[in-house]
Amino acid sequence: MRAFSINTNDGGQRLDKFVTKTIRGLPTSLLYKYIRTRRIKVNGRRAQPQQMLAAGDLVEMYIPEEFFGTEKSGEELLRVRVHLSVVYEDAAVLIADKAPGMLAHAGDPDEPGSADVPERETLVFQIQAYLCQRGEYDPSSEHSFAPALCNRIDRNTGGLVIAAKTAEALRAMNEAIRAGQVHKSYLCAVHGRMPKTADTLTAYLSKNPRTKTVTVSDARVPGAKEIVTGYRVAAYSAAHDLSLLSVDLMTGRTHQIRAHLAHIGHPLLGDGKYGENRADRALGWAHQALYASELRFSIPGGPLAYLSQHAFTVPREHVRFLSLFEKTEKEK
Repeated sequence: MRAFSINTNDGGQRLDKFVTKTIRGLPTSLLYKYIRTRRIKVNGRRAQPQQMLAAGDLVEMYIPEEFFGTEKSGEELLRVRVHLSVVYEDAAVLIADKAPGMLAHAGDPDEPGSADVPERETLVFQIQAYLCQRGEYDPSSEHSFAPALCNRIDRNTGGLVIAAKTAEALRAMNEAIRAGQVHKSYLCAVHGRMPKTADTLTAYLSKNPRTKTVTVSDARVPGAKEIVTGYRVAAYSAAHDLSLLSVDLMTGRTHQIRAHLAHIGHPLLGDGKYGENRADRALGWAHQALYASELRFSIPGGPLAYLSQHAFTVPREHVRFLSLFEKTEKEK
């Protein structure tokens, strides 16, 4: 038998969710059987799968030891060399500036070659190591929670990613994202001069799970989802025939910015999936010139409402493709 004292991060979730996170080797069928037959109890009494846990509860599990595996340890997190750019942090959240080329998570099925990337090189591992080394996260004292990413961006896109330090912050931030209370702006460099200085584009996007790509059409097709992309031209480089855009997403679909701008004839610099590889190679660009550059919040209440007082931006020097427009901007 093993007993788990529910801490602050464990509380506020269903019993079945807690057990699933705590004992990853336990099959779902056995989980519900063990709850039904009282081999998993809460505070010494029979429990229900949907029962909400609170800090201070005691969960007892009379199940085979083989399912528990090994205890979590922070040794590797303490040893790893952290290379992390932190834009903002407080007791609840951390906002990091992910470098282009870094994976958000290990083994991401949407990122080719991700299985070959060591877990310690991923953004989420780096954040956990950073917090562990600062004494803010001890995996051995947590049963079901680890600091986690609330949003993600593609491997070859740089920019701002939100991480939650506590379970309460993770639930609140995920709800804010679902409610449209988190607003992201991007900078990108695209080929050619845009037809308008600002515009809002509407189209329809279809995913191809086999090729891990998307297609965009002006007319609705079966299975396609509507996309709305707003842009404003910030600069134009005649020397490179590139436009610098500030982009706001009214919808957040896979590869939306890259595919939508390519669809109207202005693919991103360096975009190997939707772009002009020959011109990109001439400029020595190996990844798409796209950066999640700003975060704003409009959270009306709850534990994260204070974030609505701020806007968070990346350091300008981190956005390497801005150097292509420096002369243009100085002349304006």
